[in-house]
This record gives sequence, structure tokens and C-alpha cells, in this order.
Amino acid sequence: MEERKKYGGYKDLKVFQLSYRLAMEIFKATKKFPREERHSLVNQIRRSSRSIPANLAESWKKRKYPKMFVAKLIDAAGEAGESEVWLDFSLDCGYLPKDKYDYFVDGYDEINRMLFGMIEKSDKFVSS
Repeated sequence: MEERKKYGGYKDLKVFQLSYRLAMEIFKATKKFPREERHSLVNQIRRSSRSIPANLAESWKKRKYPKMFVAKLIDAAGEAGESEVWLDFSLDCGYLPKDKYDYFVDGYDEINRMLFGMIEKSDKFVSS
């Protein structure tokens, strides 16, 4: 008998997987930031990076309502943009090496492409 693949919903989305992975990698990278940045830059970049997969999960649960689904995807894209700004600060303050910065920015570019693709083709994701 063939084993059925367990349905994971939003966890099966490549954009969710990538955004979750990047948030975890940002968490690890920011452990090396200076102590004085803990309550400002570190908290901000961790919060915005974690908000992307959280908004994706929320959008998935609201996909029965097309406008709500798209609104949460737009929120996720907004958080991706915010994360990119915090990455700019991290680089310019000398806390993040250029190669790591480029890696994260490339990842967020990919996330944004996927999010806007989902927004443009939202009818393929909305449940009836």
C-alpha cells in the first residue's frame, strides 16, 4: 500500500519554508550583534523576519476570503521590505558581513517574487 503524504497546508509552500529558514538564520546571526543593539536593531529584525511566515500562515487560514488572503500576503511582503531595511542597517553598522548580507537580501528578493506571484494569481490559492 502506498503511503500518503501528510498535508501540511501553508508549511508546504516554498515561500513559507524559505521565509521560516531565513528568520531562523537571522536569529542565529543576530546573536553576535553588540549587546547595546539587543533592544533595538536585534528585536526589530527578528520581529519583522518572523512576521513573514506568521503572516503566510494567517493568510492561508483566511484563504476562503480572497480579500483577507491577499491583504495578509501584502502584510508579509511589507515585513520582508522592513527586514531588508534592518539588514541594510546591520551591514552599514558593521554587524553583518557583506556575503551574509547578500545572502539574506537575495533570499528576500526571492520571497517577494513568490509573494507577489501569489497575489497576482490568488484565485489559484483561494478555497471555495
